[in-house]
Amino acid sequence: MREPPPDVFREWIHSYEEDHEDVRVYRPDGFPFPPARGRRGMEFRPDGTFVDHPIGRGDAPDAVPGRWRLVSDRHLALTFEGAAPDRELEILRCDEDVLHVRRPAG
Repeated sequence: MREPPPDVFREWIHSYEEDHEDVRVYRPDGFPFPPARGRRGMEFRPDGTFVDHPIGRGDAPDAVPGRWRLVSDRHLALTFEGAAPDRELEILRCDEDVLHVRRPAG
């Protein structure tokens, strides 16, 4: 894979009810989630920018800008300018309905 799957370029919301083992499951913005006290999310853009959406004050989503780059097959490095720790994600599955990612060990 030389580019991330085209379906990744959108806003994704963490569907923690569906997480299993070390896999985090995300659904597109607009998915009919059950009620929750805030949900984390993330947004990938084709121009290499990234927005992390941690849970902010009052359980409202926050927005932390960053950048993504393809490190190796299915692995993306996410970098932020001091606001959040850099991290890496492995894309296990991505289509228009679901995104499965894993944070590699180490």
